[in-house]
Parts: sequence; C-alpha cells; structure tokens
Amino acid sequence: MLSLHPHNFKNTVMYAIVEIAGQQFKVTKNQKVFVHRLATDAGNKVTFDKVMLVDDNGNIQVGAPAIDGASVEATVLDHLKGDKVIVFKKKRRKGYKKKNGHRQALTQIQIESILLGGGKKKAAKKEEVVVEEVATEEAKPKAAKKTKKTEE
Repeated sequence: MLSLHPHNFKNTVMYAIVEIAGQQFKVTKNQKVFVHRLATDAGNKVTFDKVMLVDDNGNIQVGAPAIDGASVEATVLDHLKGDKVIVFKKKRRKGYKKKNGHRQALTQIQIESILLGGGKKKAAKKEEVVVEEVATEEAKPKAAKKTKKTEE
C-alpha cells in the first residue's frame, strides 16, 4: 500500500515565498512573474530581501517574519499595463450610473536565483550602531548629574 506521508513526496525544485511590492509570491528559479510597477529600468537586476519561507529539497526554513541573510535576485524584463477592469456603479430606479476603468501598471520580472546566505555584513553594521547608541546614552546621564549639582 502506498503511504501518503509528506516525506514520500520530496520536492526537487527549490522555491521561496518572497514579498515583492507589498504582495507575497511563491517563486522558483527562471520563473516569470508580473508584479506591481517597480521603479527600475528594464534590464536591471533587483534583489528582494523579505524572504518569508524557503524550501530546499525538503529542508524548510521559516522566517519570523523574514529569514536573515536570504534573498531573491531577479531581472526586470519589461514594464507594461494590465488588462482593463471595468468598474460600473448603479442605483436602481434613481437614474444613477457611473462607469470607470482601470489598468494596473505592472512589471514583468524573471527570478534568477534564490540565495540563503550572505547576511554577515548587515549584522556587523547593526552592531556598530548599537555600540554608538550605548556610548551616547552613557554620556547623557553624566551631563544631567552635573546640572543637578549646579541647581542645588
């Protein structure tokens, strides 16, 4: 009898769930995706750092909310407009009719790679900022103590 356990259905394709322009997409390598308009020119490479989940041959990593150091690289293929959506409003027996249309501005991207590592440089920058903040906080109370003594 065939077992329906999840480990028997191993996925050979690596995929990721990534947030692009406020929306979440499930992407794989060499996949073409239409997203909301990005402010880059066609042919440029774009990197998305908000990777929520990565599945690498059954090894699943889930971020809280994003995975540190993981990123998705893509190439911008084209900028275009989506299909026209008709918005029609009517109130019966009142003579009220409004017809409006909308075409969403889209960007077509192709996913080049899904990267899991490489977040060490960002962590080092954050540590330096924390050290500077601690040094400034220690200096402030000393100045406050001096002003209290002068007030007495």
